[in-house]
Amino acid sequence: MDRGPRRRVGRSTARIDAGPAEAIVAGRFTMVLAGSRRIGVTMLGNGELRAVRDRCPHKGAAICQGILGVTWLPSAPGAVLAYGREGEVLACPWHGFEFDLATGAELFWPGAPSLRFYPTEVEDGRVYVIVPEGRAVE
Repeated sequence: MDRGPRRRVGRSTARIDAGPAEAIVAGRFTMVLAGSRRIGVTMLGNGELRAVRDRCPHKGAAICQGILGVTWLPSAPGAVLAYGREGEVLACPWHGFEFDLATGAELFWPGAPSLRFYPTEVEDGRVYVIVPEGRAVE
């Protein structure tokens, strides 16, 4: 768990150093702390970075310990079933809820609470997670 340097960005936000950009890869999370909140940082298949609060909005599981992988694609009755969306879906380790890492929405339960994302920045080859000031430890 990285407790790297924190730098104030303004009155309302702080940047948490998540490490070198080349260490953030698709298929796994790099974990950081913002105060007592755990945040997992990963790279999506399209190269976009995603910082996710490590808490399933359903029942509070450590969501970043879930499977970062695929889901069943929609199909017609009787059609061959296929997996898809490699690296874009995060499944909760407790109940298997599947969340879209592009939107945060649960894939099969309309109206379910969404994942909490934090903005990221890359500067001088390092990845930073932007969090509300009250959540960061100076």
